[in-house]
Amino acid sequence: MNAILNGTFVISVLASTLALATPLILGALGGVVSERAGVVNIALEGIMLVAAFVCAAVGTVTGNLWPALLAGIAAGAVAGLFLALLAVTLRVDQVVAGFVINIAAAGGTSFVFRSTFANGSASPPTLAPTNIPLLSSIPVLGPIFFRQSLLVYVAVALVPLVHVYLFRTRAGLRSRAVSENPRAADVAGINVYLVRYAAVIASGAFAGLAGAYLVADVGSFSEGMTSGRGFIALAAVIFGKWRPFQATLGALLFGFFDALQSQLQIASIKAPVPVLLMIPYLATIVVLAGFIGRAIPPAADGIPYVKE
Repeated sequence: MNAILNGTFVISVLASTLALATPLILGALGGVVSERAGVVNIALEGIMLVAAFVCAAVGTVTGNLWPALLAGIAAGAVAGLFLALLAVTLRVDQVVAGFVINIAAAGGTSFVFRSTFANGSASPPTLAPTNIPLLSSIPVLGPIFFRQSLLVYVAVALVPLVHVYLFRTRAGLRSRAVSENPRAADVAGINVYLVRYAAVIASGAFAGLAGAYLVADVGSFSEGMTSGRGFIALAAVIFGKWRPFQATLGALLFGFFDALQSQLQIASIKAPVPVLLMIPYLATIVVLAGFIGRAIPPAADGIPYVKE
């Protein structure tokens, strides 16, 4: 108990919260962008997994992290394009299309990983923490906020940028119009299909960066390494009521409980490991079930549009 109450434990939990929440923030931003154009991206989990594998493969072959990260983002964008083809052009049920991609990603990455890496390991370079001069030396705040990896700072910076895009730009207004009343938007001269394609591809790129971060953070790839983070990111979108800042709070909430269970294991708390691993997921269920109030999505979210 003393180990839990000391300052080092608290700082470690809070610092880990940002790192663990980063892929969730990126995934949640992707989900917000997609759903604010009327397409539910259930495929976040699968896109993150595909991007993680591509990032690991390119990083292992080239020994360079930056091409690996770009490859992960590109893989996510291509997966988003495929989802847009299914959901927007072919008008496949968006939930079904998302789960098809998730299942294909889980099976496909496992098969290719075992076939390509005979020794069962992919070892791309890792992304080292970036200490911000002066700020990283501030007691308490320095270790928590200013000794993170570059992608953590990128994820945090993207939150206000996505908010400004959606709520302060003409393009964002068009996207929101498409998610609320696509027929009226079409009559006003907005290309509904183009807006939805762009949003879903961007959503895939966000999820791709999230998957690439998972690999860059640990320097390896493992089968199913996303471990449900795509679904948690989707839950954060609902928690945040389809707004970037609130969705980020949802991601940070899960990140906090994930960091807490991790640090509790390190502190050798006498509790079964499976129980500790359940903490972040149970916390997410409790929050979604009882504390967010009524969440009303955009009116045309998940509804295919047919141009007359």
